[in-house]
Amino acid sequence: MRAAEQALIDAGASVSDLMETAAAGAAEWIRRVAAGRSVTVLCGPGNNGGDGYVMARLLREAGNAVRVIAPLEPRTAASRDARARWDGPVASTAAQDGDVFVDCLFGSGLARPLAPEHARLLGDLAARHRYRVAVDLPSGVSADSGAVLNDGLPAFDLTLALGAWKFAHWRLPARERMGQLRLVPIGIATVAGAAQLIRRPSIAAPAVDSHKYRRGLLGIVAGAMPGASLLAAAAAQHAGAGYVKLLADVADPRTPCDIVTDTGPLGEALGDPRIAAVLIGPGLGRSDDARDKLAAAVQHARALVIDADALMLLSPDQLHPGTPVLSTPHDGELEALCLSFGITAEVRHDRALALARESGMVVLAKGPDSCVAAPDGRLALAPPAKSWLSMAGSGDVLAGIAASRMATGRDPFTAACEALWLHGEAARRAGPAFAPSQLAQQVAGALAAAL
Repeated sequence: MRAAEQALIDAGASVSDLMETAAAGAAEWIRRVAAGRSVTVLCGPGNNGGDGYVMARLLREAGNAVRVIAPLEPRTAASRDARARWDGPVASTAAQDGDVFVDCLFGSGLARPLAPEHARLLGDLAARHRYRVAVDLPSGVSADSGAVLNDGLPAFDLTLALGAWKFAHWRLPARERMGQLRLVPIGIATVAGAAQLIRRPSIAAPAVDSHKYRRGLLGIVAGAMPGASLLAAAAAQHAGAGYVKLLADVADPRTPCDIVTDTGPLGEALGDPRIAAVLIGPGLGRSDDARDKLAAAVQHARALVIDADALMLLSPDQLHPGTPVLSTPHDGELEALCLSFGITAEVRHDRALALARESGMVVLAKGPDSCVAAPDGRLALAPPAKSWLSMAGSGDVLAGIAASRMATGRDPFTAACEALWLHGEAARRAGPAFAPSQLAQQVAGALAAAL
């Protein structure tokens, strides 16, 4: 965000110009939600507070009754200029109830907890108003990590992100306090290397001359708990691959008639040149036999998805440069992998990026705030999905979707982003308290929504 703003400044815009643009967009949102009601704006000493003074001026011009509260004097040239142009009363504290409260105390530059008196003032004002709006970020939140820096900070009904999303808008625990999220454009351009937000993918139907192998043959290595691989296979069938085959020691009687099981030696089965991608991990177990299966998959697969138990068995020296690999760790597995690869980063997306760089794998770090990291530094954040996904089997379904997308020819990063969106959309369609098999059945509808 700083780089994008600096590019505008280098092109001739002033900080005050950017402040006017950002505040005008935010003020229009606040004017609409206020609907003629009174507005209280809490301004801090930096440019976030400057945004607040500009908004107060614009809202007063639009006819709203506006109060401005500022416990600290402006400390930047742009915020001092904005306060001068407000030209209205400024109180240092307030004990009155109101309609709409706007938090412009501290923005995305905050790195330490609020002072106790400022935290109390923020909480008191939020409690005295019916509707609460945070500008850019709620005060007391770390923009990069999503950490909440003070206990007892208020929750907001609406958060207006200025210019671009910050990590905290999509990271827990901060995200829980932000209410609805809206982006206020300020004219910045795309910055190379910036993280992206995962959105609905654009997936094409198979070509008119497609057949099952051209659409993609996916091999799924079964293990000690075959139910997990069956779940992954069911999801994979609905996610685009033309052929899904289980590679198992013995056929499971629960296997649907439309899934083929190959019980031959795993090395021979994986040697089939028609297999476009291999998934290993769901239900694999952690025995010596499981280790042998992982070694065979790493040796033979043209493209590989490593999930669940296989991640706990993986060692750094097993990976082959040049083989596209997607790993799908949850937090515990991510921690184990980081330990294996000597990674000490603490923020979750930083850990995923470091692991991707060190290992050469694309890393889909799954959880309530999933992200996808690539070895070349690309990073994508997933918007929140239904919390009903927090169940056994959900990860098997996600792995099956991702592996299916890779079998169709997607690179690991694209496959991971598409899988996260399809997984979340399937959960939305499944309603509350679904079983993982029901989630897998909803993947086809999610895919249809992306066509």
